[in-house]
Amino acid sequence: MGGTGSFPDSTGRPPGPAMDRDEVDRALARLEAEHEAIETSLLALQDHAGRRLLEGAELTGVTKDRWATAERSIALLWTYFDAYTAALTGARESRARRRWPSRDDLAELTETLRGRGVTVAGGAAPAALGGPARLSEHLTLAELVSRMNELYASSLDMVVAADSVWSALPARIDLLAAELRRTLSLAHSVGVRPGEHPAGDDLESITHELTTLRAQVVSDPLAFWRPAPGSSAPGGGRPDTERYDRAARALEDVRREIEAVLRVRQDSEERLMRLRDVLSRADRTLTEARSARGEVLAKIAASEVPAVSGPPTVLQERLSTAAEYRRHAQWNRLSPLLESLERDAEDELLRARESLTAVTAPLAVRAELRGRLDAYKAKVARHGMAEDPVLIERYDAARRMLWSAPCDLRVAEQAVLRYQRAAAEILVPRGPEATGRGGER
Repeated sequence: MGGTGSFPDSTGRPPGPAMDRDEVDRALARLEAEHEAIETSLLALQDHAGRRLLEGAELTGVTKDRWATAERSIALLWTYFDAYTAALTGARESRARRRWPSRDDLAELTETLRGRGVTVAGGAAPAALGGPARLSEHLTLAELVSRMNELYASSLDMVVAADSVWSALPARIDLLAAELRRTLSLAHSVGVRPGEHPAGDDLESITHELTTLRAQVVSDPLAFWRPAPGSSAPGGGRPDTERYDRAARALEDVRREIEAVLRVRQDSEERLMRLRDVLSRADRTLTEARSARGEVLAKIAASEVPAVSGPPTVLQERLSTAAEYRRHAQWNRLSPLLESLERDAEDELLRARESLTAVTAPLAVRAELRGRLDAYKAKVARHGMAEDPVLIERYDAARRMLWSAPCDLRVAEQAVLRYQRAAAEILVPRGPEATGRGGER
C-alpha cells in the first residue's frame, strides 16, 4: 500500500489574525503535500486485493456486517476527500489571482485554511464515527483530516484482516484436503471404510470438517481473525487456525493408523508364523507341566501340586480367524486382531511357564535337600569323621527318605536337619575353624 495507516495531520489552528503572504504560501505547500499523501493512501485502499475480494464475495456473518460499514466508510472517505480537494483548489486559485494579495484576500484565505470553511453535505457524521447523521456540516481542514484518518484506519483494518485470513487459511486447507484424499485412497486399499472401521469414520468426519471450514473461511473470514491485544495498527493480529490445526492433527493420527494397517499387510505372514510358534511353545510347556505333575504325584508324598489346565482353544480359534482375514485381504480387521493375539499369546506362554514352575517346585525342593545332605557328608569326610556311627545312621536315614518314592518332603527335611546338627556337634571340638564351618546350614 502507498500509506502507513493514517494520513499526515494538518496543523490548522483556530482562526485568528489573518496570515501574511508567506504563512499562506507555507500552509498551501503543506496542504498540497498532505493532499498527495491522502490521495495515494485512498488509491492504495481502492486497489487493495482484499478490498476487491470483499466486493466480489458472497459474505456472511460478522464479515458481512463489517464490510457493509466499511463500504459506507470508504464512500464517505471519498466524499471528505472531494470536499478537502475542493477547498484546497479554491484556496490555490484565490492565492493565484494576485501576486500580492490584499487584506481581504488574506482574511479569506485564512478562513479557508484555518476556519470552518469546508462544508460537507449529506451524512457528514456517520454511525461509524459514533455521531448522528446531519444534512450538512462545517469543518476545518484539520477536522476533515482527522475524520479521514479514523475512517481510513478502521476500513484498512477490516480489509487487511480479511485479506490475511484469505491468504493464509484456504491454501492450507486445500493442501490438507489433498493429503486427506491421498489418505482416503490408502484407506480404501486396505478396506478402511466408514461404518466398518473407526479410522474410516474419522476420515469421513475430517472430510466434512474441512469442507465446512473452507466454506466458512471464504464467506466469513473475520470470524477467523484474532486481533493482537493492545495493537492499534491496522491489521494487527493473526488468523485463527485452531480448527484447521485440530483437523490436521486428527488426519495425522488416522494416517499413522492406516500406515500401521499397511505394515500389517506387509508382515502379516511373518507375524502369524511367530504367533503359531509362541502358542506351540506354550502348548509344549503345558504338556511338560502335566507330565511333571504326574511324576511329582508319584514321587512326592503329602505335597500340594496345582492342577495344569489344557491349552486354551479360544486362542487357536482367533489365530484361525486371523489367517482367514489375511486370505481375504481384510487388513483393517487383521491389524487389531494380530495386536491382541500377540499380547495374549505371550501371556499364555508366561502362564504355561509359571504352571510348570509351580508343578515342579516339590522336585526342586527334593533336589535341594539331596544337595545339602551330600554337601554335609563331604564336609564331614574332609574332617575325617565319615565313619562316625551316629553320622552314618542319620545319613542313611535321610538318604532313604530322599531317594525313595513317594518322598515325604517334610519328614525328609527333618532328617536332613538332624544329620546337620549331628555333624555340627561332632565338628565343634575340633577348633574354631571347624566350629565356624560346623555351624553352617
